[in-house]
Amino acid sequence: MKKAVEPSAERPLRAADRIRASASELFYREGIRAVGVDEVVERAGVTKPSLYRSFASKDDLAAAYMRDYDLDFWEKFENPGGKSYSDPREHVLAYIRVLSTRAVREGYRGCGLSNATIEYPARDNPARQVAEAHKKLFRKRLRELASNMGARHPAVLGDALLLLIEGIYSTGQQSEDGPAQSALTVAKMLIDASVAKG
Repeated sequence: MKKAVEPSAERPLRAADRIRASASELFYREGIRAVGVDEVVERAGVTKPSLYRSFASKDDLAAAYMRDYDLDFWEKFENPGGKSYSDPREHVLAYIRVLSTRAVREGYRGCGLSNATIEYPARDNPARQVAEAHKKLFRKRLRELASNMGARHPAVLGDALLLLIEGIYSTGQQSEDGPAQSALTVAKMLIDASVAKG
């Protein structure tokens, strides 16, 4: 998750930033619907009017959390482990390697964007709309990477990788020796079976 900026003597965190940081931590750990506005303002050390000056509703705050999560996601996806990869196969495998390790750590709760689509079945919810837009773009990006790998059917390989990644998000929470440990091997098998040999 996106880390809150540390306050300094010159620039303490604004109330809106404290609210966002607190909501982000609570929403990810507990789920958006399970966390009330009172809990957010208490954690942030602000008043309810301060929250509503920055965010018109809890739904708007949840959508802001989703936008922050989306930005953090793309940084992690495009630079897995803090590195950039010019080879599309190595790029995807590096992301899956890093994700598989992170997914079995204490406190991991899956993908906040995936969780939001489950929590909010109504498609007009602002948080769900951000999450859905993200998932569409992520699917497109994986298909693009599959095409760059030389896959015979890039749309199918991209979708297979998306299904694998979504599986890591949910099964990583089960145990250290759960299916997430096999994800890297599965990804290599999928890619190797899909890419035309020279």
